[in-house]
Amino acid sequence: MATVPVLVLHALLAAAAACAAAAADTAAAGSGKVPAVYVFGDSTADVGNNNYLPGSAVPRANFPHNGVDFPTSRPTGRFSNGYNGVDFLALNMGFKRSPPPFLAVANKTNKQVFRGLLGVNFASAGSGILDTTGSSIIPLSQQVEQFATVQRNISARVGQGAADTVMSRSLFLVSTGGNDLFAFFSRNSTPSDADKQRFVANLVSLHQNHVKALYVLGARKFGVIDVPPIGCCPYPRSLHPLGACIDVLNELALAFNKGVKAAMRGLSASFPGLRYSVGSTHAMVQSIIKHPQKLGFKNTTNACCGSGRFNGESGCTPNATLCDNRHEYLFWDLLHPTHAASKIVAAAIYNGPPRFAAPINFRQLVEDHY
Repeated sequence: MATVPVLVLHALLAAAAACAAAAADTAAAGSGKVPAVYVFGDSTADVGNNNYLPGSAVPRANFPHNGVDFPTSRPTGRFSNGYNGVDFLALNMGFKRSPPPFLAVANKTNKQVFRGLLGVNFASAGSGILDTTGSSIIPLSQQVEQFATVQRNISARVGQGAADTVMSRSLFLVSTGGNDLFAFFSRNSTPSDADKQRFVANLVSLHQNHVKALYVLGARKFGVIDVPPIGCCPYPRSLHPLGACIDVLNELALAFNKGVKAAMRGLSASFPGLRYSVGSTHAMVQSIIKHPQKLGFKNTTNACCGSGRFNGESGCTPNATLCDNRHEYLFWDLLHPTHAASKIVAAAIYNGPPRFAAPINFRQLVEDHY
């Protein structure tokens, strides 16, 4: 496992505190560093879209103990004890938190949303890059279609020229891929190298196509979040006889991340005006696992909320075991980080060196007014 100097990690912690304070002042003034933020992805970014979907099979987090550390201690649909990574990135950009879930505003008149002055979160827990990943949820292709509806609405209200300007200056966050890798692994836990290469190549190609579709709709600034070492989450550990990380899942994540970086580099060279940053949750989670106590963590293997081995055999429900020292845990539930971990990871992606965000970090992307 690669290491990163502890001094750098301490600097990131300091940056997190400074940015949070500065962003809070900006948010209080109601002025973001970009006109709007549009979010696409899975449960790593969902802030409540799945609350509005019918069916018992839909993955949701709109019940305790989720949200125990959210303002007013209420569950919102976030798979977290408080904020998720998107919330912290939005906070760094001067917003209060993530923009609202699309399904919460789709049938309402929200002047900020439909004038392009806030953004929308389209992420849906359980979704993936492939339409076949998950069930009864909103795949990435449909999320792009939902954005097209919002874009048309904005154009109708402010005019095409003004809408194009807003879109070109807004940030488009994409956080997805992990569920596709889990689904592939569940079908074949011992894939050949050729199987892995074919699957990842197809997944990267589809991811690229979705980015292209957003570009056609006016997006120019892309903040792409890579896949963390998902084989080290509590759920995969609970499947391993020795409780170790599952190497196949981590290999798939690394291959996918490498492919996405290359694809984004190619798109930026081919599509005029396209700017991007790939934020590496993978590198940051590795750093937390390597230097847990230096970053304030004491447990990087168990979920704070859950049951069974590593608290990773089932999700966080009202009847699940809940830890008291939530800020000392890397994982909130069987697959997702805690509020504390998300805050540190977002700080690294927003302000950190190329190890955590490349070719530029999110702050540089946001502040690039070309």
